[in-house]
Amino acid sequence: MKIICSSLIRKIIIGGAVLFLVSCGEDNATTNSSQSSSSTESTLSRPDMLIDERIKMQVTSVIENASDLPPGFQVEVTEGVVRVTGSVLCDECGGMRTPGHIGTIQQSLGGVVRAVPGVMRVDFDLSYGPDYPADPF
Repeated sequence: MKIICSSLIRKIIIGGAVLFLVSCGEDNATTNSSQSSSSTESTLSRPDMLIDERIKMQVTSVIENASDLPPGFQVEVTEGVVRVTGSVLCDECGGMRTPGHIGTIQQSLGGVVRAVPGVMRVDFDLSYGPDYPADPF
């Protein structure tokens, strides 16, 4: 009986110690994560930011080299989501339509941007001139 009691007491003490250590570790982890997130502006890791920067460079390049798109689009990339802003008005490009009047400039713009590896989604903030409302997509 004495052996069973001492064994049970050891298990309770060890279990209590483990519980204490685990709870202390969670408090430190919570404190450290809240301190680190408050001291940085972005939740993206350095490799993720580099990926977004690579995507931005590629998107900017394909837009500049597309003959059916007007110049002057601005590109922002966050976590693979590309935001393109600018005007789709272009006399050389056929107005709001692509050369050959097959599709719109926005369709062509979306097509070339989506073809870049790593692009998860494309959001547009395009202006169509004073007679047209901004595109909601």
